[in-house]
Amino acid sequence: MAALTGILDDVQLRQKEERLFEILKGMGRVIVAFSGGTDSAYLAWAARRVLGENAIAVTANSASLPNSHKREAEAFVAAYDIVHEYIDTREFENPKFSQNNPDRCFHCKDELFTRLEEFGQERGIAHIIYGVNTDDSGDYRPGQNAAFKHKVAAPLAEAGMSKAEIRELSRQAGLPTWDRPASACLSSRIPYGTPVTIENVKIVENGEEQLKSLGFRQFRVRYHGELARIEIARDEMPRALTMEMAGRLTEVFKGLGFKFVTLDLQGYRTGSLNEVLNLKKKQP
Repeated sequence: MAALTGILDDVQLRQKEERLFEILKGMGRVIVAFSGGTDSAYLAWAARRVLGENAIAVTANSASLPNSHKREAEAFVAAYDIVHEYIDTREFENPKFSQNNPDRCFHCKDELFTRLEEFGQERGIAHIIYGVNTDDSGDYRPGQNAAFKHKVAAPLAEAGMSKAEIRELSRQAGLPTWDRPASACLSSRIPYGTPVTIENVKIVENGEEQLKSLGFRQFRVRYHGELARIEIARDEMPRALTMEMAGRLTEVFKGLGFKFVTLDLQGYRTGSLNEVLNLKKKQP
């Protein structure tokens, strides 16, 4: 991803970052819901800069978070001296989550924020914050309803920061996460109506690790029972659309137990499993 300098007004960026710092300073002590992605990493860095050890980054120890992301999260907090802890979440034990209806994300985030509240009560910390930004209002995101229920603050959005602005501020701060590909939890790879299990999200995780090892950078593995639907960024599609790579992908995904392997010709896009919801809304 090219640097964003020249695209975004640097004065406005600095004003927004100062506004973020003011918001965080006013909270005093915070728990940062930290997945290790671009947004939560920048938020954790900012909270550490403003509040020092009064900012604790907390990561969910969940099967929905790939182990590679946990390793990246641990490397990030170590590099920036951020206080970091894990909490166990038990969303897979909740039928309302595992049934995988369109409100699945609400139940996942409800579990996360419930555990973070318990963590905060034990430590005497009243404020929980997470990394939603101003662009996140565009897609279907029931997890934000859970944040509203638990009164979880969104300082990045409150400061008026978009995804591009967070990336640029992260780049200027020297954070290695500034151009990290967007990544939702593994459960988002399972179509609505197909039960979410630890077993099928682990299959997805293994498939995505294999794609990474093949040199792809931005992708998703969508789990459709016996069929794997692979989305790869359009600028990387030429590599995927060769007979040699077709053979490699077939070998990898059949080895994971899929009977059929498909490459989605629309390429990678966020929220593709929400397209069915949009189609339903258009029906009379």
